[in-house]
Amino acid sequence: MKRLVVGISGASGMPIAAEVLRLLRDTEYEVHLIMTDSARLTIPQETDLTPEDFCRLADVVYPIDAIGAAVSSGSFTTAGMLVVPCSMKTAAGIHSGYSDNLLLRAADVTLKEHRTLVLCARECPLSPIHLRNLYELSLLGVRIIPPMLSYYTRPESVAECTAQIAGKLLEPFGVETEEFHRWQGV
Repeated sequence: MKRLVVGISGASGMPIAAEVLRLLRDTEYEVHLIMTDSARLTIPQETDLTPEDFCRLADVVYPIDAIGAAVSSGSFTTAGMLVVPCSMKTAAGIHSGYSDNLLLRAADVTLKEHRTLVLCARECPLSPIHLRNLYELSLLGVRIIPPMLSYYTRPESVAECTAQIAGKLLEPFGVETEEFHRWQGV
């Protein structure tokens, strides 16, 4: 079984994080979840779920301050890490290598081991500082996938939009979902 680290920061986008976790349940991935304290506060504001509901969708859950957890070491093999949503504070911490919590440390390990790192960057509008951090992370091979709507799918609900974005976030890890629709051309 492959392992995937999923980090959830406190930015807006908890329905997308929940959908990602739901979609991963039917895959070959063992999900290792890390949530920031801000994420735990944001979850009930944006969903009818609790942080505990999110935890039940993962195989392993780590406290944010468990800096010595398995995912903090490069010798713990994973397919990579997805941060969804990724606040600009979290992006700045990853960009600077400031690993003062487990989510940031796991991202740092993902980078140093040259594993796939995907950030669902969530902020609007983006400041020049945000853009610089994201640009420089992209130069390191980090996939920046903001939650952008795909109108070519002709979505009929917010749930369809959410599923499309979740599928796009999982694509770099080889996860194909029925809900994700690729452009077919004209």
